[in-house]
Formats: sequence, structure tokens, C-alpha cells
Amino acid sequence: MSLSADEMKALQKEVSKKKRIATEWAGQMHDLAEERLPIGFEEIHTIAKATYDACLAWKEAADKLQAAESEAVSS
Repeated sequence: MSLSADEMKALQKEVSKKKRIATEWAGQMHDLAEERLPIGFEEIHTIAKATYDACLAWKEAADKLQAAESEAVSS
């Protein structure tokens, strides 16, 4: 089942949003490492988990987009 042009555009927008969120969490990890460690060590787990979850959500959306684009090309 191919996606419509509007559905494909919405999926591309979702991938971009999820990438931005993952990048923001990665920035928080960087700030923790650069500015608050070792004193802020208790934040490591929370920030790392949120970063991992955000990156996973981006990857799943990106994989879905890639599959939809591949299907559109082969149709």
C-alpha cells in the first residue's frame, strides 16, 4: 500500500521532528559531560535513557520513511 503525497510529506515532517528532539537530548548529554560531571552524575541515567529513546523513535520513523520511499519507487 503506497502512501499519498500528503502522507509522505507528513512522514518526512515526523522524521525531521524526531531528529530534532534526538539532537536536543544529545545536546543535553554533551552539556552534562562538559559542564556538570562529576557532580551531576545522578543525571546520567535519566538523560541517557531519554536520549536513547529519542534516537530510537527517530530511527523507527526514518526506517518507515525509507520503506515508504522504496515502495513508491518500485510502484
